[in-house]
Amino acid sequence: QVQLVESGGGFVQAGDSLRLSCASSGRTWGSSTMGWFRQAPGKELILVAAINWGGGNTYYGDSVKGRFTISRDNAKNTVYLQMNSLKPEDTAVYYCAATRSHYSDSIYYIASEYAYWGQGTQVTVSS
Repeated sequence: QVQLVESGGGFVQAGDSLRLSCASSGRTWGSSTMGWFRQAPGKELILVAAINWGGGNTYYGDSVKGRFTISRDNAKNTVYLQMNSLKPEDTAVYYCAATRSHYSDSIYYIASEYAYWGQGTQVTVSS
């Protein structure tokens, strides 16, 4: 059983930075593609960033490109989302997710392709 636990969310001012962390337990997930999704109130769940197992292939949504950076430390079973220049529209619950895929170089864009999810962490950006 894989467990993903997010941390690092909080309440910040516009322009501030936050780093989200997602720690995994239960199995080694170094072979999985990892994604960060977010869901704002009344809006759909969207993929913010994703990274393949080796870290060589990443994806960023247009709204966060240039401001957010996804990375992973497989030795620590942790994936990170560095969020800079935060905007009020970044306010959402952020979820970490992992695929069942093994050693795939692909990026997966759809939530249903991710088998394991964390409980979410709230990020609130005030103007």
